[in-house]
Amino acid sequence: MDIMPAEIMNHDAAVLRVFEPPRQTVPLVFASPHSGRDYPSEFVAQSRLDARMLRRSEDSFVDELYAGVVGLGAPLIAALFPRAYCDPNREPYELDPAMFSGALPEYANTRSPRVLAGLGTIARVVASGAEIYAGRLPVAEAESRIARCYRPYHRRLQGLVDATRQAFGWSLLVDCHSMPSVGGPMDRDSGLSRVDVVLGDCFAAACSPLFTQVAEDVFARLGYRVVRNAPYAGGFTTRHYGQPRQGSHALQIEINRALYMDEAHHCHGPDFERVKADLEKVAAALAAAAREFGRA
Repeated sequence: MDIMPAEIMNHDAAVLRVFEPPRQTVPLVFASPHSGRDYPSEFVAQSRLDARMLRRSEDSFVDELYAGVVGLGAPLIAALFPRAYCDPNREPYELDPAMFSGALPEYANTRSPRVLAGLGTIARVVASGAEIYAGRLPVAEAESRIARCYRPYHRRLQGLVDATRQAFGWSLLVDCHSMPSVGGPMDRDSGLSRVDVVLGDCFAAACSPLFTQVAEDVFARLGYRVVRNAPYAGGFTTRHYGQPRQGSHALQIEINRALYMDEAHHCHGPDFERVKADLEKVAAALAAAAREFGRA
């Protein structure tokens, strides 16, 4: 009976990492679904783009920015596979039929706004709008990526959320992202410079307003320009796990990449450590609010 769990864990280690404290002391879970940078060689060979262009969709170093949450008593899950290869912040089958040779499953969502923008579970374009593939992919390729990457990620994330709810009676999932400093051609704010932080709570549907307010207040006190839900109100993760009536809250945080990295060269910027320390302060404030929320 121990063989299957061990096999699952070994497989999961190839596509994700879970960083856990010795003991979870707060009802928070942090997730970084888009910071993966393990680009499979066969994927790079399939693509018409070079490695630098493929990284345009990557939330570079977000897993590193939030590493300090483990010291606060919360787990952090991070995908190792890149978003351009398989996007776990989508429904499992948000797929563009024009990308594939062969028929997609009948249950595939082929008309969502994400699919129409080219940014489904298997993306057609990178964030800059450049087409990833020179030709069509077999449907079996989509099935394989979903089975090997998407499902293990959500299996582990759901497990962390469920364990947190069992231990504390409720949970808050913080979905951690970064955004280009200027809206790209696939965005509603194309060509516009962005604020520092966007908090997405699906217009107050995904979590208690307390948590959004706490995050906003701390970011503002630290000097960041903050808005809510525009242009990002929360993706699949926020919508799916944000069910406050069931004791499952979710908040998405998008931070402007220009604050912490060199966007052109995909490396740390001079203020990386400062931003990392500030995000730990936000996480600490959310943890303190969570303790008060749990006692209410």
